[in-house]
Amino acid sequence: KDINTLFSQFVLYTISTLFATLYDINKEICDPQEPTNKRVRPLAKVSSLVNLISPSKNVRRFGQTIQSMSLRGDSKSPGLSLKAGSKASGPTPTKRRSSVLWSETLDVHQKSSFSTKEIKRQEAIFELYRGEQDLIEDLQLARKAYHDPMLKLLIMTEEELAHIFGDLDAYIPLHQELLMKLTEETGPDGTVDQIGQIVIDWLPGLKAYKNYCSNQLAAKALLDQKKQDKRVQDFLQRCLESPFSRKLDLWSFLDIPRSRLVKYPLLLREILKHTPPDHPDVASLDRAITIIQEILSDINMRKGESECQYYIDKLEFLDEKQRDPLIDDCKVLLCHGELRNKSGSRLHVFLFSELLVLTRPVTRNDRSCFQVYRQPIPVRDLALEDLQDGEIRMGGSFRGAFTNGEKAKNVFRVSSLDPSHGQSHTLHVSNVYHKQQWLNGLRTAMAQQHGAPAQPRESVPEKHRSPSISAAICDAETDENCPPPSAGPKLRPQTLSKTRLDQKLQGSLRRKETGV
Repeated sequence: KDINTLFSQFVLYTISTLFATLYDINKEICDPQEPTNKRVRPLAKVSSLVNLISPSKNVRRFGQTIQSMSLRGDSKSPGLSLKAGSKASGPTPTKRRSSVLWSETLDVHQKSSFSTKEIKRQEAIFELYRGEQDLIEDLQLARKAYHDPMLKLLIMTEEELAHIFGDLDAYIPLHQELLMKLTEETGPDGTVDQIGQIVIDWLPGLKAYKNYCSNQLAAKALLDQKKQDKRVQDFLQRCLESPFSRKLDLWSFLDIPRSRLVKYPLLLREILKHTPPDHPDVASLDRAITIIQEILSDINMRKGESECQYYIDKLEFLDEKQRDPLIDDCKVLLCHGELRNKSGSRLHVFLFSELLVLTRPVTRNDRSCFQVYRQPIPVRDLALEDLQDGEIRMGGSFRGAFTNGEKAKNVFRVSSLDPSHGQSHTLHVSNVYHKQQWLNGLRTAMAQQHGAPAQPRESVPEKHRSPSISAAICDAETDENCPPPSAGPKLRPQTLSKTRLDQKLQGSLRRKETGV
């Protein structure tokens, strides 16, 4: 029969049965002396007929209405019980971590026996201890909730997972060792007297993070590529919605070790800050801070070199003449990001320690790369001009062809002092903060090449700084594709000298600017 006919018959049959049931119940209540031989069909069996009909939205709504009207429980119906259960359960609350302070673990009498300074010192040590516990928990979670299920379900291959996750398992015993030593040093009153030597003996193990941190950029690129797979995307989304994730995605867990590394100097300084000057732990804490800074500097240098080589490998040259031999000497990527040229075209610009390379992002065989535009400019031949707002007009639009373009803001010009190159590029940045970042990076690279004296770096008022990054700047907190400033030599405050560079700059500006 047609589904509509079947549905109508079911409605009529159910309603008639319902009224018959109500009539019998009412009769028994009104005349309890009179026995009845009439069999009453249980409503639960009737409502189970819903399962015989093709599942549709209308049927589900009708089933819910019957459930709310019935006098007898019809929870035996699978369709109805499932719907009712899912509606009543509600979302599972997100897992939260304990934020108990050390002082909150003491009773009133214990707390009164410590000075305020000692309480703050123990709070700082306790924060280090709890942070290690959280880190171990996150490393174990990354393995159990992400790595192992994706391998078992064949969502990713073992090689891909090894490339993304690295040797996370190998770092768990390292942090468990620090926890064990801190636990052993804890006294009956819950305090740790000396922690400096414990940290000094433990810190060399952090050098194992060199390979992990230097591989992060390539790991992030592979993870982003795999997210295009529907199975990977669905799996990660389900994990994100689960309570254990704490609303953190997979990369947040993979990046936790790096963020933990940079916190160690801060935690040790906080402990030292609340340690009395005559305490025997002062000298050890000073030494521990020096050691961790040296380790982080080494890791950052290795990470910077790895990121620099990563982008060099992604450069695509139109012909071999474009490949400047200096590209092989580049070990540091000072800055990179998307800028616009005078015609309004988008370019991805790389400022290496030896070369300035202008590229266009392209895709080759599902692989993203950067096609080199024009000949790379050696930093030693680079000239820089800071253009004032409104000094030039930018084109790139149909309206601009008739209105002579719009006056541009946040613009600077780079050109080559080598007459054989004859290049000049006017580049537009999104805001004044990003412009100053580029100018500082360019001036630093040029000063290192020419040996110019250091001068204070120009700063930008806080009100001009934008939290959003549209022209990518090397900021480790906002763009994971940009190496942090500490990945290479620190950007020393430099500026252009007013002698030889300015003379060459004036000569180069007389040449006609080359449009892009």
